[in-house]
Amino acid sequence: MTIRLSYPIGALILGALSLGVLLWPSPGFSHGEELEIDESTARGPVTLTAAQTEALGLTLAEADLRPIAKLLTLYGELRVLPDSEAAVTVRISGRIAAVYANVGDRVRKGQKLALLEARAVANPPPTVPVLAPMGGVIDWRNAVLGQPIEPSSILFHISRLDRMRVVVRIFEEDLGKVQMGLDAYVHLLAYPDHMFRGQVQYIAPTLDPDTRTGEAWVILDNGQELLKPNLFAKADIAIGSNAAALSIPNAAILETQDEKFVFLKLGDQYVRQDTTLGIADHEFTEVTSDLVPGDQVVVQGARQLYTLWLTGAGSGE
Repeated sequence: MTIRLSYPIGALILGALSLGVLLWPSPGFSHGEELEIDESTARGPVTLTAAQTEALGLTLAEADLRPIAKLLTLYGELRVLPDSEAAVTVRISGRIAAVYANVGDRVRKGQKLALLEARAVANPPPTVPVLAPMGGVIDWRNAVLGQPIEPSSILFHISRLDRMRVVVRIFEEDLGKVQMGLDAYVHLLAYPDHMFRGQVQYIAPTLDPDTRTGEAWVILDNGQELLKPNLFAKADIAIGSNAAALSIPNAAILETQDEKFVFLKLGDQYVRQDTTLGIADHEFTEVTSDLVPGDQVVVQGARQLYTLWLTGAGSGE
């Protein structure tokens, strides 16, 4: 069987020259010429000395019993909570005589945002202050000095962003799995290395007849002020768990075509071990066969070992 690995030629590196083999870079590179490696030449297991192991920078982890959550992945976007936004309007006609606030300003409830000169037969015309109905951030403004104003004109929009909601869509077949109060782990395209924790606090009572999906809200705290309306979000809902799952770090698992495997350390040898996997969370994956507690698997350097295994290098022959 021939496996195609796509790496940029310029990024090929000589790793651990003492091994006398060529090590390919991590497949985080997605562009470049395709290289073919014929898997039929594999002669594992791979045998390494202590010096060779150190040169490759291998790190190990034990298969162990750990609690793992079963996750349901849903997609949506961040929105302001319904009671956390306000449109600032007026009830009289007139013109803007002064503006005291701008987009991005943080305001408190009752703060003066503008001054409206009423349209009335008087000299001077009476003025009416435009006050903030709630505290928050001004994220929209439609108030310009001298601008004529009619009743119900929206002059400002205020949002309070200390807590926000991720509005996700649930496919019909998954509706029964999602319940109020379930924990959720949210990832945003804007912050790929940051995970936000929240809970499901609303499930819509109706189903969209066109998309056959229901709506749910995951509520997040925004203490770090990273969350912004309309950001795309992926929410992993914890719909179940295994309190004592035999598991290994996700980074130890390699996949090629339909096979998933790890490299198991046996003395000074590293053996490719196919595995059957169960549920997974953001750190660990359950292993349902082929490993036992205490087995040591390669976490860092597993891809380099795979190259050695494919080429037959480092096999002690």
